[in-house]
Amino acid sequence: MAVSVRMDPLTEKELELAARRQGITKSQFIINAVERALGRKDPAALFHKVMDDSARYRVEDELPDEALSPIKAALRQTLRARHTQEQDDYAAYLSERQSQVPGGAD
Repeated sequence: MAVSVRMDPLTEKELELAARRQGITKSQFIINAVERALGRKDPAALFHKVMDDSARYRVEDELPDEALSPIKAALRQTLRARHTQEQDDYAAYLSERQSQVPGGAD
């Protein structure tokens, strides 16, 4: 369905420039704006969905070491060992730091 919209030349020029920056037509820009105004497109909801999906990624979902080449399996084991050591070092640092704070755990 075609809809005609009247607007002043300055607003139309801003519309044209904004659409060009996004790489879409003026019509598509207007459609997107109307959909957002009607609540059909919510950029915040999309952001939260992407963040939620990425938070669910787990290393355990990857291939087991046996399914990898020997080099990749060895690299993975080395990296996991280094990560574990860094976590232990950081926990020790926090514990030491806490014991040095007045009123901290002794």
